Amino acid sequence: MRRRILIYGATGYTGRLIAERARNSRCAAIVAGRTASLVQTLASTLGVSARVVALDEPDALDQALGDICVVINAASPFAQTARPIIEACLRTRTHYLDIAGELPAFQDAHSYDDAARECGVMIMPGVGLGIVASDCLAMHVAALVPNAKYLRIGLARPDLISRGSLRTVLAMADSHVSVRRNGRLISLPAGRLQRAFDYGDGERQSVSVSWADIFTAYYSTGIRNIEAYIQADLPSRTLYQLTVGIADALRYPPIQRFLSVAAEAWPEGPSALQRRDEMCIIVAEAEDSWRRRRCARLKTLDGYSFTAQASMAIAKRVVLGEFIPGFQTPGKLYGANFVLGLEGSHREDLFEPFPPMPLDNTRICS
Repeated sequence: MRRRILIYGATGYTGRLIAERARNSRCAAIVAGRTASLVQTLASTLGVSARVVALDEPDALDQALGDICVVINAASPFAQTARPIIEACLRTRTHYLDIAGELPAFQDAHSYDDAARECGVMIMPGVGLGIVASDCLAMHVAALVPNAKYLRIGLARPDLISRGSLRTVLAMADSHVSVRRNGRLISLPAGRLQRAFDYGDGERQSVSVSWADIFTAYYSTGIRNIEAYIQADLPSRTLYQLTVGIADALRYPPIQRFLSVAAEAWPEGPSALQRRDEMCIIVAEAEDSWRRRRCARLKTLDGYSFTAQASMAIAKRVVLGEFIPGFQTPGKLYGANFVLGLEGSHREDLFEPFPPMPLDNTRICS
């Protein structure tokens, strides 16, 4: 029985945190990546095994995964790295996890659902903060509002951002955002949707973003109208609008190369002390056709520490046989309370009275 966990992209900032978590939990972990010197140095530091392999070498990748139970892909951008690893996982019957947050990466991963079911392999992208926390919270509020028609998820603006996260944000810059309407993904002009959420110190304005929750939460809850938001004060919203105005130009290859070089000047990631003083706050609200609404707020460790903890918790469950073949989401498979079993996570229901139903039983249309 295969029990090894391979962490690909382990030399990156978040990858190292996952590898350290694996070492401390005494898992049979192997660190992997494409740069031999970095991978071997990390393996020596942690006292674990190392494998050096590039994603454009299918045969070598298959060999590297031959005795692996589950892969955690921590190498961004996931829109580029997920596909070759998933295909290798299908060939070697290895389970696939990643810490992606970009919508296209989830759409690509879902396209392998049938193949994964046939192989008996589970594909679960988003086992970090980006989906685990929000997906579990979405499942919770959906259970409080039977037949919910709307789901909205808001994230308090994080103060800490790693170099890899910055690259992802720059790559995702767009003049439009994706939302779900009547079960379908559609695009709206960026900045059109704004909404206030109570992140713990009164309502704060937030702007819509194209996060993967609009894909995963639909799969988890079945709610047909979903939007995702991030907190933005007035200066942030102004900067956001300016960025949106030039977003299409940012996609030109020369500018992308310039931004990639510029990102190298950004700190690799926050220190342990900075992470200790940070927390993540997510709010989710479900609403039915009568405008009756339930909200809940979830507080967790900082996003990077949470990601290391959550990804390893799920990987260990997979090793123990707690998985379902095919494309899966954390909240649907492990339940809304899975997140509460993670250190530093606390959920609070924000109760408000349900408005009375209309006397003529006429539904309120949006």
